[in-house]
Amino acid sequence: MFEHIREDVNCVFDRDPAARNIFEVLTTYPGLHAIVMHRLAHALWSRRLKWLARMVSTLSRFLTGIEIHPGAVIGRRFFIDHGMGVVIGETAEIGEDVTLYHGVTLGGTSWKEGKRHPTLENNVVVGAGAKILGPIIVRENARIGSNAVVVKDVHRDTTVIGVPGREVVRRTRQEAKRHKIAQKMGFDAYGATEDMPDPVANSLNRILDHIHLMDERIENLCAQVRSLGGELEEEPLPTLETECFGDQEKPEKEAEQGRLK
Repeated sequence: MFEHIREDVNCVFDRDPAARNIFEVLTTYPGLHAIVMHRLAHALWSRRLKWLARMVSTLSRFLTGIEIHPGAVIGRRFFIDHGMGVVIGETAEIGEDVTLYHGVTLGGTSWKEGKRHPTLENNVVVGAGAKILGPIIVRENARIGSNAVVVKDVHRDTTVIGVPGREVVRRTRQEAKRHKIAQKMGFDAYGATEDMPDPVANSLNRILDHIHLMDERIENLCAQVRSLGGELEEEPLPTLETECFGDQEKPEKEAEQGRLK
């Protein structure tokens, strides 16, 4: 359990650039508090201490505004950003590295016993206010847009928007390459797709395409050098940290102060 909590804390830094230090995350992130209390409630539920489990769940809802039934099965590195108004039903199943934003509901559409809540596979991201209803499956790497209402299965690598939810983007082979090279660099393109009307996102995609092509050429050159008996020193690529971009704001702030004077 403590290993899971450590992973839950670390994943906050990966997905929220506003997180500054461990103490701040432990004391001020309601999503983390809800997950920790759910892991305790679920352990009690699994041992048939159901009333006590429901009390822990109720206390968690009172403190965080996030309602997670103690019977829900949640995987590792689960992250709830902001969190207020999130509801996760009893038979919901959530895989690893899943992210939910505030106002998300993983609800049921029937009063019948048995499986009645959705299953989210690994690496799913659900936008603010989205409703995923019924015993459906949201496949790996899917993205659910804000305020979408999803009532049927979602294919992997797909973006779903609207009411009712409809699939609008299936990740192409080229986008998969971008994602791979972005992960290698320690960069997250936020699931931006080529058809989005965002010139910044499209520019980032072009940069990732260029980096991927250069990376392939360098690997081919290295292979040729090795085949000729040469030796190469290989070091891992450095990761991009948010602190690397902090200094860029200073000239803008100084210029703004100068104009005010």
